[in-house]
Amino acid sequence: MASVLAAPNWPAFHGPNSSGVGLDDKPPVTVGPTNSVLWKTKVPWAPSSPCVWDDQIYVTTFDAGELDTQAYRRADGTLAWSHGVRADKLQLYHGTESSPAASSPVVDGSRVVSYFGSFGLVCYDHAGRELWRHPMPVATSLGGYGTATSPVIASGLVVVMHDRDEHSTLLAADLATGKTVWETARPNAFGSFGTPVVWQNAGSLEIVVPGSIRLKGYDLKTGKEDWVVDGLCPFPYATPIVTDDFLLYGAWTDGKADSPWPSWEQFLEKYDKNKNGTVELTEFDDASRDYFRGFDTDQNGRIDQSDLERMRAALVKGENLMVAVKPGGHGDITRSHVAWQTGRGVPYIASPVVWEGRIYTVRSGGMMSCFDAKTGKTVYLQERLGVEGNYYASLIAADGRVYAASQSGKLLVVKAGGDHPEILHQADFGEPIYATPALAGGQLYLRTHDHLYAFGNR
Repeated sequence: MASVLAAPNWPAFHGPNSSGVGLDDKPPVTVGPTNSVLWKTKVPWAPSSPCVWDDQIYVTTFDAGELDTQAYRRADGTLAWSHGVRADKLQLYHGTESSPAASSPVVDGSRVVSYFGSFGLVCYDHAGRELWRHPMPVATSLGGYGTATSPVIASGLVVVMHDRDEHSTLLAADLATGKTVWETARPNAFGSFGTPVVWQNAGSLEIVVPGSIRLKGYDLKTGKEDWVVDGLCPFPYATPIVTDDFLLYGAWTDGKADSPWPSWEQFLEKYDKNKNGTVELTEFDDASRDYFRGFDTDQNGRIDQSDLERMRAALVKGENLMVAVKPGGHGDITRSHVAWQTGRGVPYIASPVVWEGRIYTVRSGGMMSCFDAKTGKTVYLQERLGVEGNYYASLIAADGRVYAASQSGKLLVVKAGGDHPEILHQADFGEPIYATPALAGGQLYLRTHDHLYAFGNR
């Protein structure tokens, strides 16, 4: 793992094995729209995160009806190539905060693979030549939010979690040809948006998948389910983190936090403006319509009692927890191999990061927490960073610092260590940030709503 982290590339969502760590990187502290800028280029909007390999940066975009994979030159930010596919039908997605290109690409020394929930997998070489396609059914999670999971490259395979409202699977395709090597059914997985990670678990190489209520480990070679931790977040966005001692995973969903839920009669009284016994999506204001569209489980444009009860049933089974899973377990290891757990400071969309034995998380509202990774002991809990609002970009860490980007467009550089979060630098980019920054070769790459930046020490 250490040798992977030391590579001068950022090959996947949230970095090497989704760790969020640039082990040998020393990016600048004063990162901002006018500080440490090497170059800036305009990029079509999508919330997916940049990946880096050698002399190119890769992103996915959705522009003019096409699902594109694009490569930009690290030297100056110019576009090296752009190729796309068109889907017969687009997945449903949150209109203002997501996109059919929400998944980040994954790269290695010879391949660039993108996953689009409306299309499937498509693979290019580093010059932009298409090598293969692997079409898949449209991803529709419970409530119609589509997908945001990113693919993983490991042991000559491309692995992608294909969780849907029904017939969910975990798929492994051959990296060279795109042909299916194995595909494993994931019953009762109805809405997961996190990205799998690879775990060397007591001599067995596994792919660990964050799913609805359950965290599962599968044998990477065969796809056979090895273990499960039950009773976790129903709709997870965050990604697990592998450490020397444990597998760390924490996820939170706002629906669970809203319990106890209103009765059907209370729901009608509050939202049924035309008093016809159901709630049409048109009856919600613009600010809440996309959220409540997720309650429309049969996607008929209205919420009836069966919709509300189905969503309630999905949410009440889980808990908003962060857990540390010990290696070596098989079967249901919920009670036997969870070393510690906590229900506070658990992240929503932003995945945590581990730096020098400490876990850092950030929640909406600009609240950062820090825990000891071995014991779960709280160092500090939900301390305000001074920038409120949502945090969708995952945390990254390098050179004793944690970088946190808010949806409002502010980037915070926080000193790692200490009993409280110490802000070293803050910058306002003036446009939303959803994508997780990338670190490679001492440089930091940041994708805002409309631009891609490169920062470095000149």
